Amino acid sequence: MSEFDIHDRIAAVHREIGDLPFQERDGRSVLLRRSFDAPVMEVWAACTDPGRIARWLAPVTGDLHPGNRYEAQGLASGEVLRCESPNLVKVTWEYGPDSVTEIEVRLTDAPGDTTSFELEHTSAAATVDPLVRAQGPVGPVGVGAGWDTALFALDHHLSRTPFDRSAWTGSPESRAYARLSHRAWGGVAGAYWDLDAGAVDAVVAFADQHYLPGDEAGE
Repeated sequence: MSEFDIHDRIAAVHREIGDLPFQERDGRSVLLRRSFDAPVMEVWAACTDPGRIARWLAPVTGDLHPGNRYEAQGLASGEVLRCESPNLVKVTWEYGPDSVTEIEVRLTDAPGDTTSFELEHTSAAATVDPLVRAQGPVGPVGVGAGWDTALFALDHHLSRTPFDRSAWTGSPESRAYARLSHRAWGGVAGAYWDLDAGAVDAVVAFADQHYLPGDEAGE
């Protein structure tokens, strides 16, 4: 086991699937909420300063002011829709010209010099629902798990704990963390879409196989 307890890291995050509107249409969203032991301005800087974003998410280029475009290397590009220091930033998160989603990060000053953090990633319901009907909510589980890993890295950044993302990626600890994340999101998705236990297990198994190829033992 590594220096950090991955079970505690998973438990630190509250997860929901909801219906946040997408561009004035019906939407489906994954929501992650947790507390960080850092002042709100510190968390704001970590989420909006390109130099700091690169330390926990990806290198970012572009102008992070409303109306301008940015690119998160290897992840997505998009437009900055809102940037209201130190509480709200909203951007489009575009995997390609025909795959546009939105991300909203909300920060609230909390007692004890801590910050309540919410990240909500929203897609058009017209895009998500047919895929869920065809293959189960594997997509939302994968999206949620991806953000779990990002917040894992952000937590290390804010606490100034050394974290080598390249060494972490593919390690036994990262794979164990991903499996726990898939299981957590599978339960949330099962509750939202009213799936029985067998269907949830199938979605989680598919997510493990798809996002952790070669992990046949599931350990």
